[in-house]
Amino acid sequence: MGRPVELDVLHGSGAGPRPTLYLLDGVDAEGVSDWLTKGHAEDFFADKPVDVVLPAGATGSMYTDWQHPDAALGWNRWETFLTGELPGVIEPYLRSDGRRAVAGVSMGAQGAMMLAHRHPGFYRAVAGLSGCYSTVDGPGSAITALTVASRGGNVMNLWGPIGTFDWLTHDSTVGAEALRGTVIYLSAASGMPGTPDLTEVLKSPNILAALQAAGGGAVLEAGARHCTEHFAKRLSELGIPATVHYEPTGIHAWEDFSAQLGPAWDALATAVAPVFGR
Repeated sequence: MGRPVELDVLHGSGAGPRPTLYLLDGVDAEGVSDWLTKGHAEDFFADKPVDVVLPAGATGSMYTDWQHPDAALGWNRWETFLTGELPGVIEPYLRSDGRRAVAGVSMGAQGAMMLAHRHPGFYRAVAGLSGCYSTVDGPGSAITALTVASRGGNVMNLWGPIGTFDWLTHDSTVGAEALRGTVIYLSAASGMPGTPDLTEVLKSPNILAALQAAGGGAVLEAGARHCTEHFAKRLSELGIPATVHYEPTGIHAWEDFSAQLGPAWDALATAVAPVFGR
């Protein structure tokens, strides 16, 4: 991409070599991964036998290769970076055992699933938390376009006009057959605020702003729930196994995302660290 890409590494427990988990951020993805600053990933993985790689700086990028440079978001070639450049550098440094998984939240969930279906067998397991996995149906194309536009990007620079070939080839629902043999974990909440969400609102110095943010988070999570149900249905129709978890309450917020790390790791570990588990 013609620029340095910063990332953090959480070194796993126990003697190596260990598997590698690439953990993708949401739409902001700036500086340091929100998985570290908001998602409690460092504490969660402290005793897990896996090295976790957390790239930063993918704001609004969908973790994909763009057709054109963008005035706001720059030149994005994240698929090439994450599958073609980074593993060959970071895995020898970590002395990886060659087993790898990819997971993400929100935009990162969609990115993780796209990487997995577009590179069959490259990852043993994939987890998507509160994501949307279609790019060509109505809600999926709208959410993808809104994700890019929300950070000032021009969606025409992404894959060209909506509904054209590159949009189709990045649709994990369309490309789901390529996930056969990959361990899959999906989760989403209902969009109804739960106790952690209300507690965060009460802790905020600006209750009104926090309530407005929670309202937006409720809408986003309801959309993610619809997308997840649609994708899970497609996997079921194809006879592709997946672990799918639906929370009765929860919005599109980090307290809810971090609560899914445990169940997601339980599923991923069956493919990359079956002896150790959670």
